[in-house]
Amino acid sequence: MSGPNPGDTAPPFEMAASGGRTVSSAALGGQPYLLYFYPKADTPGCTKQACGIQEALPALGKLNLTVIGVSPDNMPPIEKFAKKYNLEFPLASDPEHKTAEAYGVWVEKSMYGKTYMGMERSSFLVGADGVVKNVWRKVKPEAHAAAVIEAAKAL
Repeated sequence: MSGPNPGDTAPPFEMAASGGRTVSSAALGGQPYLLYFYPKADTPGCTKQACGIQEALPALGKLNLTVIGVSPDNMPPIEKFAKKYNLEFPLASDPEHKTAEAYGVWVEKSMYGKTYMGMERSSFLVGADGVVKNVWRKVKPEAHAAAVIEAAKAL
C-alpha cells in the first residue's frame, strides 16, 4: 500500500473547496489537520461519515483540529452536498486524483465483478509538525468521528 504511514511527512496539497475556499497544506502550516478521503458526495456512507464529522466539529475544534474532506467530485456536486447537510468544514475537489494518488488512496476497486479505479475511504491525521500521526484505511463511516477525536487528543 503506497501513501504516507505514521511518522512520514504528509504530502503537500492545494485544492478548491466548498464555500469558495481553497485548502492547502501550506496554509495549514503549524496546525494539526485531518484529511479524509471519501468516494462520492451525497451517497449513504459518505453522508453518514460527513454528518458524523460535522457533529464532532465542536470537540475537534477544542483540539484545534482542522478537518478537510476530499473527493474526486467536481465542485457543483460538492457544493450541493455541503449545503444540503450544512457541512461547515471544507470539502475539497480532487478530480485529477493528484492528492488522492499522493496519499495512496486512488486504488483499484471492484463491484459486481468489475474492477475500476476509485477513492478508498481513508483518513490521515497530521500533526502541527506536518508529520502523519494516524492513518485509517477502509474507514467505517459510523465510527470514524469518535476514533478521530480519540487520536486528536494525543496530539
